[in-house]
Amino acid sequence: MKTIRVQDLSKSYQVADKQPGFAGTIQHFLNRKYRQIEAVKPLSFEIETGEIVGFLGANGAGKTTTLKMLTGLIYPSSGKVEVAGHEPFRRETAFLKKITLVMGQKQQLIWDLPAIDSLKVNAAVYGIEDKDFRLRLGELTEMLSLSEKLTQPVRKLSLGERMKVELLAALLHRPEVLFLDEPTLGLDVNAQSAVREFLKTYNERYAATILLTSHYMADITALCERVLLIHQGKLIYDGGLTGLLNQFAPYRAVRVELGRVYTQAELGHFGELEMLGEREVRFCVQREDLTRTVSQLLAELDVIDLSVADPPVEEVIGRVFQAGVVA
Repeated sequence: MKTIRVQDLSKSYQVADKQPGFAGTIQHFLNRKYRQIEAVKPLSFEIETGEIVGFLGANGAGKTTTLKMLTGLIYPSSGKVEVAGHEPFRRETAFLKKITLVMGQKQQLIWDLPAIDSLKVNAAVYGIEDKDFRLRLGELTEMLSLSEKLTQPVRKLSLGERMKVELLAALLHRPEVLFLDEPTLGLDVNAQSAVREFLKTYNERYAATILLTSHYMADITALCERVLLIHQGKLIYDGGLTGLLNQFAPYRAVRVELGRVYTQAELGHFGELEMLGEREVRFCVQREDLTRTVSQLLAELDVIDLSVADPPVEEVIGRVFQAGVVA
């Protein structure tokens, strides 16, 4: 069953085009000119119920704009979108009770009050009965390990604790669809891991559909089997992480531990030299050249250890954006 359907969705903005300086200001006042910015070019995709999908792209690629269209915060310039059986821009009460949007750089908690007070406000907004509120609060508090934190003023919580309470507040009405925009932004490694485990458990328990953006690739690799890759407002990839590597990284990372020190000149002909240490080097080798290159390395160098792996996902995506690759 499809929970999210997107067809040719796009968003353009008209912005004033002003030249710098005093003369530019006068000209702008007398004869204002505008230009169109395509924040999101027509894109189409579907997401199954219960699926966790990573939504990747560089800053300014159009990820947040897309999420805002999917949640009904902004009206699309063209195209169709359906989320949980609703058109988001209509902002129907039934729709709002089925979704949630969590943005890592935004907060909904009242800074000087205990977190429990903000949660009670959320419960009232969503019309949650007292009995259901207590049950859901207890369940989510246990899942997030927050039992002793909800009575403290929000300002006294650590960043990781605040993010956990933000998630609790966003999920109190038990939404079917989660739109998460950088939910682990700024958190330390332990807090990131705790948030990931919680999201995985919530997804398994309630079959929630999750669309997740993150610059931490550990979030994506831990939670998402499928990713959407957006570049300059255009969807350039929709598929599994393995397929992403095959399409955009036609090379393998070869790490070699050496028995003696070699110069860059002695190593350069084996492949693209990614890293040169005192006794350790790393090459990028085209997949079709891998067998021949490994044989040469073992035959010509004093090799203590050698390993072959796919390059890190974040490195692959970085290369895509740097090269401006489009499908």
